[in-house]
Amino acid sequence: MNHNDRLTRLRYALDIKDSDMIEIFRLGGETVTKEEYLSMLRKKNEDDYELELSDESFERFLNGIIISQRGAKKDSPEPVFELRQGNANNVMLKKLKIALKLTSDEMLDILDGVGVTVSKSEMSAFLRKEGHKNYKTCGDNYTRNFLKGLIELYRK
Repeated sequence: MNHNDRLTRLRYALDIKDSDMIEIFRLGGETVTKEEYLSMLRKKNEDDYELELSDESFERFLNGIIISQRGAKKDSPEPVFELRQGNANNVMLKKLKIALKLTSDEMLDILDGVGVTVSKSEMSAFLRKEGHKNYKTCGDNYTRNFLKGLIELYRK
């Protein structure tokens, strides 16, 4: 799963309008036109999108979701970007947890609602900082199912 897939699924799960998506990018510090945004969602073939979303752009979008849901921190320094190859799912889970004000138990309930059982310690490992001794990389399957659970929660 690439960033464009995550963006598309997240947009659908949270039922966000196109104009709001562009505003979320802006809040995260990324200027995106409507045409650029739509080309991020459009596939040119089965595997590739017209405009591939970079690591930094996707993380700026996630930061924008936090700001749109919780407001900007006063006197906050420029955000540190932590997305690297292999940990995009972990970063997305952490930032969605913050933006949607979810507890770890609520995240477990969301996954449980779609038939995926994850232990508290495993969820904690997904949410740890990369490099921590108990850090565990979150696979695409967990992310897909988490977004599927958000669909059930937000699109009833």
